[in-house]
Amino acid sequence: MLSYRHAFHAGNHADVLKHFVELELLRYLAQKDKPYWYIDTHAGAGCYELDSEYAEKNAEYKSGIARLWEADDLPEALAEYVRMVKHFNPDGVLKLYPGSPLVTLHAMRDQDRMRLFELHPTDHAILEENFAEHGTHVLMQKADGFGALKALLPPPPRRGLVLIDPPYEEKQDYQRVVTALQEGLKRFANGTYAVWYPQLQRSESVELPEKLKQLPVKSWLHVALTVHTPDEDGFGMHGSGMFVINPPWTLYATLQEVMPVLAARLGEFGQGSFVLEQQAA
Repeated sequence: MLSYRHAFHAGNHADVLKHFVELELLRYLAQKDKPYWYIDTHAGAGCYELDSEYAEKNAEYKSGIARLWEADDLPEALAEYVRMVKHFNPDGVLKLYPGSPLVTLHAMRDQDRMRLFELHPTDHAILEENFAEHGTHVLMQKADGFGALKALLPPPPRRGLVLIDPPYEEKQDYQRVVTALQEGLKRFANGTYAVWYPQLQRSESVELPEKLKQLPVKSWLHVALTVHTPDEDGFGMHGSGMFVINPPWTLYATLQEVMPVLAARLGEFGQGSFVLEQQAA
């Protein structure tokens, strides 16, 4: 199935959580002079116009990034994320929202490299257009990132972030995430892996974090943001989570400060809440 288009959801609460965590991971990797690779298994289009027909259909960004746009009292790490989004909107009006590849492009240095995979033909064409001028720094492939991932691991610099963010259109995606991590960790045990998942009322979504906790790793961090109670009809996403393998030691404390703010600002009708847990090495 290739019906999923992230443009419908760009800038929503799930993007805020995902890209905030991603930016923190990249900033930590950049503290050392050594290069790193960023590998994105499901890269999307890379950048999204919030006034497009897709984005305006549900206008999900209005209950996501828009709620932080004018805030002047955010924790510094969260304010840095908002400044990153504002970098792509230099006139001060929220028109563009950066996808994960563009977040990385903003954070990476000359010595770092990106490897992007996207199977959807329309999104891949847009991705190529958005990143055409970056040469060997950014290599793109029209492929399923699950199948392509193991050929890239370990990356030559032995440092890297792997973002696994499938559409979860098919329930098999949940097991594909677990399998990809099992295979990836055999090749690149010390790498940082970040998995995004939706909070849905289906067993695969509920069980995924618990399955990830059983992987043979020394350290992990799990953070989830719930923005409202599940709908009575059982449909729709009521939150999302990020599961990070081999996280920076600083991330937990940063999220302790940031997550109460996100739950309060992005929660609906006072129903915002979060989960934050870790296993330290």
